[in-house]
Amino acid sequence: MEVEIGRGKKGRRAYGFDDIAIVPSRRTRDVEDIDITWTLGDHELPLPCLASAMDGVVDAKMAGIMGRIGGLAVLNLEGIQTRYENADEQLEKIAGLTPSEATAELQKIYQEPVKAELIAQRVKEIKDQGVIAAGSLTPQKVTQYYQTAIDAGLDVLIIQGTVVSAEHVSTVVEPLNLKKFINEVPVPVIVGGCASYTTALHLMRTGAVGVLVGVGPGAACTTRAVLGIGVPQATAIADAAAARVQHLLETGEYVNVIADGGMRTGGDIAKAITCGADAVMIGSPLSRAHEAPGRGYHWGMATFHPQLPRGTRVKTNQVASLEEILVGPANENDGTLNLFGALKTSMATCGYENIQAFQKAEVMVAPSLQTEGKKLQKEQDVGMG
Repeated sequence: MEVEIGRGKKGRRAYGFDDIAIVPSRRTRDVEDIDITWTLGDHELPLPCLASAMDGVVDAKMAGIMGRIGGLAVLNLEGIQTRYENADEQLEKIAGLTPSEATAELQKIYQEPVKAELIAQRVKEIKDQGVIAAGSLTPQKVTQYYQTAIDAGLDVLIIQGTVVSAEHVSTVVEPLNLKKFINEVPVPVIVGGCASYTTALHLMRTGAVGVLVGVGPGAACTTRAVLGIGVPQATAIADAAAARVQHLLETGEYVNVIADGGMRTGGDIAKAITCGADAVMIGSPLSRAHEAPGRGYHWGMATFHPQLPRGTRVKTNQVASLEEILVGPANENDGTLNLFGALKTSMATCGYENIQAFQKAEVMVAPSLQTEGKKLQKEQDVGMG
């Protein structure tokens, strides 16, 4: 339903995760009967989770641990790991920066050029651990570096930017023809981000196996303030899921919708699935792992942009192992640990046996969900407070 912004402009009302609630159905299930596996190309993954391609979240070691737990970590192939042989030295430096100097110093650190030989080395380091190797490149650099990564053993390629469209118009450079490019790449390709039905549908038509949905919801992202663009995630995911249905009707091909950003708790992840996501990509929750390379800090891919930074370095603290964050056991009650145990429990409580079934769950607009009956928690700053 459109609302009137003014006489000359109308807009749809959009919803974020805090605006909605999942409604239990008439049945419940045993949590041990819940299946949260999903398929990405030829790969079947036990956890519907991708670790964001951010330098404070993923390095080769973290990718190995993530893969053994059942998820998929995405390495930023234009990040610290491929600019510096001794990446840990730079990560230590970033962790030691004060808030006032962080952005300017990050810009200096990222002036070091990407090195093709380091791309190959990092991909091989992931593959040597016996897990799926996934890497992210921007549309501007993907044709320059993708072959190096694939030759080194890359299994999944992500073409990722703040906003990626299937129709980039330029009078300055030759635009990347996504459909032609993806059809020539010998590994599954995921593209994004996007935040609308039309853009998602056009990206699906390029032949991608997955579309990243999310513009600006991440904990470290400032795109919504700097550029004024974005769509709250519940609405963005539901719109992309509708595009998936249309694409399936047109082609018979099922494309994964991957919710990218804006999720902090197991409840947020469950809501993303009920809105239509097949999997989620998360960054800040995983930057809290003891194994995360960011030393308790998290920053986005556009934080260090040389002309217009659209992110900030945020402190997240390292509180638990990656395994505890993903699959538990949890020793906190705020939903930030055992994220996928929470997802399975939510599905079992609502009576849905797998992810595609859970996508059909009823949701309600529920602005009081976070506050109703939670006065004491809020006053004492515990639980949901």
